[in-house]
Order: sequence, then C-alpha cells, then structure tokens
Amino acid sequence: MSGPPPIAASSTPQGPPDGGSPAGAERRSIVLVRYLDVALVLLAAIPALALGAPALGYAIGAGAWVAQRIIAHADRRWISNSAEPRTQLGLNLFEAFGRIWLLAAAIVVAGVVGGRADGLTAALVIFAAYSVAFAVKVITGPPQRRRAR
Repeated sequence: MSGPPPIAASSTPQGPPDGGSPAGAERRSIVLVRYLDVALVLLAAIPALALGAPALGYAIGAGAWVAQRIIAHADRRWISNSAEPRTQLGLNLFEAFGRIWLLAAAIVVAGVVGGRADGLTAALVIFAAYSVAFAVKVITGPPQRRRAR
C-alpha cells in the first residue's frame, strides 16, 4: 500500500516563512561574493566607457575574463569527475595555464586589432578583475568540498 512518505523530524531550525532557509540564504550570498569580479567587470563598463575608455579594449578584456570564468567552472566539474589524483593535478595545471594564455591572448589581440590604448584597457580590465577575484578568494577561503553520498 502506498501512501504519503513519513515526515521525518528535523533538527534544523525552521527558516523564514517564505520557504527559504537561513543556510540557503548564506549559500546564495557566498555565491554572489564569489562572482563579484564578474559583476564588477560588467557594471564598471558603463562609467568606464562614459569616461572615454576604448570600447573595443574593454569588450575584449571583459569578454575574455567572463569566458575564462565560465571555462573554469565547467573544467572544475569535469576535473572533479576524474578518479585518480595525479590525473586531477595534471588537468588542473593544464586548465589553469590555458586560462592564463587565454587572457594574455586577449590582451595581445586587443592591442593588435585596436591599438595600444585598447590593449592597455583590456589589460587593466583583466588586472582589476583578477585583483577582485584574488581578494575574494583570500577573504572567503577555499571552497568547501562536497561530501560523498
């Protein structure tokens, strides 16, 4: 006979009446902080362009930064599926250096296609985004590992 599943007693405190839990709100705020660099790159475009920054250089720098963050997220999921630690280490190194080369190539492309001002703008956008990402990592610490089920 099938019926509704039994209700298990919960030892965690009840969340706000809107259905969200305090732990869920904390996780969302940590995710927002971890992507603060991407948000700042996108939001800083408006005042930077209004103040006369080269649009091509800014677009290339911001696009490369966002692309490398997307690649990093996808690669970390892929690498975590690897069973052997030596393989994970090799893939991590390959992935990290690949993203560095992507950013360096973006700076060079901006400089060649648009000129020195565009290359400098791309470099400054990437430098600022990296600085924010680095500061966030130092402040928040390493990401927590997921528990095996």
